[in-house]
Amino acid sequence: MTLPVSILSLATATAVHDLDQDTALTTVREVFAGSFRDFDRMSGVFANSGILHRQLAMPLDWYRQEHSFAERTDVYLKVALDLFVEAAEKALAEAGLAAEDVDTIVTVSSTGIATPSLEARAMARLGFRTDVIRVPVFGLGCAGGVSGLGLAAKLARIDPGSNVLFVTVELCSLAFRGDNVDKADIISTALFGDGAAACVIRVGDEGFVEICGSAEKTWNDTLDIMGWKIEPSGLGVVLNRAIPTFAKQNMLAAMEEMLGPQGIALGDIDRFVCHPGGAKVVDAIETALSLNQGSLDLEREVLRDHGNMSAPTALFVLDRLRRLEIPPLSVLTALGPGFTASTVTLRRAA
Repeated sequence: MTLPVSILSLATATAVHDLDQDTALTTVREVFAGSFRDFDRMSGVFANSGILHRQLAMPLDWYRQEHSFAERTDVYLKVALDLFVEAAEKALAEAGLAAEDVDTIVTVSSTGIATPSLEARAMARLGFRTDVIRVPVFGLGCAGGVSGLGLAAKLARIDPGSNVLFVTVELCSLAFRGDNVDKADIISTALFGDGAAACVIRVGDEGFVEICGSAEKTWNDTLDIMGWKIEPSGLGVVLNRAIPTFAKQNMLAAMEEMLGPQGIALGDIDRFVCHPGGAKVVDAIETALSLNQGSLDLEREVLRDHGNMSAPTALFVLDRLRRLEIPPLSVLTALGPGFTASTVTLRRAA
């Protein structure tokens, strides 16, 4: 009999500087008004985003100034590391483990560059063993929380009895800048926030939910939908406004393609747990999967309270769901650069 892979714990962490959406709009208008003439026409995206609050890596005045790539990287190395440590400590404590019990660390982050990577920088602060296996992953974007969890589960299954720590950290706000502003910058400043999430994963049935499958679907000729462009002042956002339409047209077939090999039909799923990329994306997923409008309520709550934090966001939704009740069969899913849909299939622990 094959033992399941279980999630023993799940923890989240957010940056310390809270920003309400009205203040965000006022600030962005101050910074962008002179460099983007159509700002007033597009400013409605702030009111229609479904976001009331976000948390940012730095105080608001920091974003009113211009910063070099090096300065942004310095912030990333400090704040992302702090969030990594906070989320990892919480996840380990919930699992009843010490850092020295961790055998493998999977780190997912796409909003900054760290070499050595974040888990190496956290070793001295947390006390990981010097022989711990490090697996840093870059470039998954918003899908990273789901794809990374699937990867962590595969690594746990390869070495039964080992403890795998999965941590995802994103500082999306570091991409905010006042130069070379385009429509994607306006949309991203209305949506994105900063946060982290962590899980401990192990083969066995002692967790709160079991990972029974994972899959990805990448569409050809979609590289321009989402990602980064490298600019002198840092990472510039690539964000196509057609994402909701793309999701509405393609998510159903993609979901059937990913779940079919697992012997699962869409009608078998009790709850889709979705990355809330934005209010329109959530609406589109409900439509595509024939869900009752409003059924993705926890997704909208996370978006309202934290904005889109990229990779960690889906795990924030899962955390809220488990505090209510994990359904018998659910699918954690997200869309990200590639353009890629990612899923992890979850069964409630017996």
